Amino acid sequence: MAFTHTAEDEQAIRQAALDYIESQHNVDRGQLERSVHPRLVKRTFWTDTATRKQYLDEMSLEQLALVAESYNVDGTRFPANPKKEVEIFDICGSIASVKLIADEWVDYMHIIKLNGEWKVVNVLWGFNDPSRHGPK
Repeated sequence: MAFTHTAEDEQAIRQAALDYIESQHNVDRGQLERSVHPRLVKRTFWTDTATRKQYLDEMSLEQLALVAESYNVDGTRFPANPKKEVEIFDICGSIASVKLIADEWVDYMHIIKLNGEWKVVNVLWGFNDPSRHGPK
């Protein structure tokens, strides 16, 4: 069975990924909320300082929205021309797998089309430099 998608789907998927990262550049919670599903979960790993054990950490939409509202308020967190490369790995019907490369990190995303809109629903991210994951 073949699943088809349109050029508009590809553009909407790409835009969802860009809105996700640009909301932090622009300090724009509304831009973030347009691009992600309310049940978004964003995950990464850290290394505990005391035990040196790695653990999975996760963030909800509300936590990420707080970051979008505050992380770059002074305008110094990103370069003048921030890196933001979107690679669509696969689109199958109403689901897509995407890689976003942004300055110091990479985000692997699952994006879903619900009620005609593409929204980021899962993010697994890591720093390009793995040593930045801890211990913290």
